[in-house]
Amino acid sequence: MIEQDLRDRILAAPETILEDRDLMQALVAANDRAMGDNVIDLRGMAMQRLEGRLDRLEDTHRAVIAAAYENLAGTNQIHRAVLQILDAPDAEGLLAALAGDVARTLRVHSLRLLLEARVGPETATGPEPALPVSDDRLVLAPPGTVDEMIAGTRGTPDRAVTLRRTFAAAPAIFGSDACMIRSEALLRLDLGSGHPPGLLMLGSEDPNMFKPGQGTDLLTFLGAVVERVIRRWPV
Repeated sequence: MIEQDLRDRILAAPETILEDRDLMQALVAANDRAMGDNVIDLRGMAMQRLEGRLDRLEDTHRAVIAAAYENLAGTNQIHRAVLQILDAPDAEGLLAALAGDVARTLRVHSLRLLLEARVGPETATGPEPALPVSDDRLVLAPPGTVDEMIAGTRGTPDRAVTLRRTFAAAPAIFGSDACMIRSEALLRLDLGSGHPPGLLMLGSEDPNMFKPGQGTDLLTFLGAVVERVIRRWPV
């Protein structure tokens, strides 16, 4: 028998039992056992199915909210990085911003700019561009390097953004940081007619930060800003 004080509390506030899912499930299970195996409670079965659907809907709801917050945080990151890029007064300032403030804002371990250098001091379109060579923030590579680095990944070779995991980042690109890079994002840069393409390369120690299947809209926007800034460099 239920103790009198417990019985009195239940009778005084019966809604507390109705709001407790575990307690209600225990009561329903006890009722099923009391009815025996020859009785099928269709109402109880329907309620179980509805509870299962409700659980799935709640999980979906939480996942959608989490994704929305993550997208908002990612958008804010890219916006801050773009403002830092636009604040750069010249090419040297851009390289310093990319390796410093922008890399920290995007929470990447390494951020490098790769530009393909033309062969020879003169070309059919004019002289070599005045590129600032400043330690390992800028990588000057021979023609065809951009296509070679993107080759082997899914999609067309001229895709704007390539995301992939890596266990052997190129030392010629990431230098001493190469051994720590576990995923990378390659942003192809269109530097205008008559100029070879470039790459903005983001390297992360987190293998899950950049991987195929993730959205690339924000990174595409970031690459578009960088390429427009570079187009203003003197040639």
